[in-house]
Amino acid sequence: MASLEGVHVALLTGFADDGAFSAERQARIVDYAVRQKVDGLYVGGSSGEAAIMQAGELSEQQEVVMERARGKVRTLIAHVGQPALKDSIRLAERAAELGYDAISALPPHAFAYRLEDVKSYYAEIAKASGLPLIIYEVPHRTGRATPLAHMDEVLQIEGVAGLKYTSPDLYLLSRLQKRFPQKLFFFGVDEMFAAAAALGVNGGIGTTYNVVGSLYTAIAEAVVRGDLERMRTLQRISQDLVERIIAVGVIPGTKRLLQLAGVDCGPARAPLSLGPADQVDALESWFATEAIDEWLA
Repeated sequence: MASLEGVHVALLTGFADDGAFSAERQARIVDYAVRQKVDGLYVGGSSGEAAIMQAGELSEQQEVVMERARGKVRTLIAHVGQPALKDSIRLAERAAELGYDAISALPPHAFAYRLEDVKSYYAEIAKASGLPLIIYEVPHRTGRATPLAHMDEVLQIEGVAGLKYTSPDLYLLSRLQKRFPQKLFFFGVDEMFAAAAALGVNGGIGTTYNVVGSLYTAIAEAVVRGDLERMRTLQRISQDLVERIIAVGVIPGTKRLLQLAGVDCGPARAPLSLGPADQVDALESWFATEAIDEWLA
């Protein structure tokens, strides 16, 4: 089994101008991603606009990415978390058939589910594929932070290999690392990755990695070397990028930068759209500076 540790691009989805899934544009996004110094791809997650895609489209995306990326990165993780459990199971089974190394899933969040519901959801997905399962803590998406006691129980579900942690609460992350030293922890807050790397996370999974994934690999390497000055310098480049992307919308903004990098990735799917024109201009002007050239594929 491939090692799951390392820096993984939370892959964007390629859409046609009319909003339909585009295998051709998806392939172009993959081609750019694998030219970066990254360890793997995380397919079909929030960064890929999965919440506004159908299960059939996500299954097709899994196939396109596997065909295009196989042998070019070490690890491929398929996000399969959907509001309906049957769709998640279908996607988990398909990921196993295609040869993905692991699966991941948001917790169910369409309703205020009980802990037992969440545990059952994850257990069924893990059983369906037989692949290592990376569960997910992302309070800004689910509308609630998972209490530590609940996280203790969910991480003990059979088949759960680790956690994608997208929260700025580094204290909770550190407590979980101590409780579960045998589990893998991936950090998903791009603008704070250096701090999590210093805490010893096993890798990162992020949206801005689509454009400058090599930057995050360099941050991780600086942490390992104990080069704090370089770590801070690189993280501030990431923060400058994130600040400007947030001002125009994270997914549309990241796609705009990918287009400026020469990738025909297509638009974000409606109703997502770019923000104010002046902020888009500011993003594009900053991107045109030499500060980021080193990190483009």
